[in-house]
Amino acid sequence: MSVIELILIGISLSMDAFAVSICKGLSVGKIKPKHMITAGLWFGGFQALMPLIGYLLGSTFEQYITSIDHWVAFILLGIIGFNMIKESREEESEADASFGFKAMLVLAIATSIDALAVGITFAFLKVEVILAVTLIGVTTFLFSAAGIKIGSVFGDKYKSKAEFFGGAVLMALGAKILIEHLFFGG
Repeated sequence: MSVIELILIGISLSMDAFAVSICKGLSVGKIKPKHMITAGLWFGGFQALMPLIGYLLGSTFEQYITSIDHWVAFILLGIIGFNMIKESREEESEADASFGFKAMLVLAIATSIDALAVGITFAFLKVEVILAVTLIGVTTFLFSAAGIKIGSVFGDKYKSKAEFFGGAVLMALGAKILIEHLFFGG
């Protein structure tokens, strides 16, 4: 998987955290740099950790499903992408203004579950995992920090568009993996 594809995955996976960060920015009122750094560290850290865990799990079971790994990647990325698109169309709930441990832990886990599944596909696709999790973590850090600022300035105008975009990119990457394997033996 190329660096560009890994960056696109990082951007796609960061869209949930970006959307939540926009809500946080809305709810806080006057933001401070510590709000942006806190959101970036929580969301970026978990977005990097979860694919690493997924990669380790996928590597453990790789020998059992090597013959269908392209289908697993296609289905997982498709489901994640579809869910992100579906969530972009649903009614939004009010965001909690807290940046405390409990509030951020729950949000960081909730926004990074999809990254766990993507990490499983990394094991099947022989992705350079350290590069992948670093790009995903840094990208999510930047998008989350920016989301706090955007939320405080623009409101929730772009939140659903970001989730829709992320979902569409993940679905497209899943389709690309399947097509490459079926038609080009990749």
